[in-house]
Amino acid sequence: MGEMKWYVLRTAGTKERKAADYLQKEIERSGLEDQVDQILVPVKKEIVTKNGKRKAVDKLLFPGYVLIHAELSAKLENIIRNLVPGMSGFLTEKKSANGTMERVPVPIRDEEAQRILGNQDENVDSAAETVVNYEVGESVRITDGPFSGFSGVVDEILEDRSKVKVIVVIFGRKTQLELSFTQVTKE
Repeated sequence: MGEMKWYVLRTAGTKERKAADYLQKEIERSGLEDQVDQILVPVKKEIVTKNGKRKAVDKLLFPGYVLIHAELSAKLENIIRNLVPGMSGFLTEKKSANGTMERVPVPIRDEEAQRILGNQDENVDSAAETVVNYEVGESVRITDGPFSGFSGVVDEILEDRSKVKVIVVIFGRKTQLELSFTQVTKE
């Protein structure tokens, strides 16, 4: 048995997860589980506020790519290149030594693979990152709380607390309100 190495596979955009799932099923169907240690679609968790609702989403770190830790054989290489819909082969390929055009998969360096895997482990342990889609000076509508229905202008964004300060005109006077991201929506 040879040594398992990390390879980067190219996929059609937005088809990374489907291609990885299909590849896993093909490997199981072909009985090559002992040659593949892991198939990974690197993601990062983020909190996105949309229409006043906060939601955790997985954002792809490398759109269009899937990582595989495997011991390559001709059969496995054929599955990756020809049998998986949405997958177009290996990221790094080179010419052979005699100058002929031969597609030879080249593994990524171990340090690079460990960096990517470290990011995945860190992502699992840490809280999701909040993505702020508001800007200072932007008009917003308050959707929740005692001032629901009022419109205002973003004065300050407090990312670390997931809050936004909004200037609202109440009885002819400008008043600053501190609201969570979920209490406001863009106008």
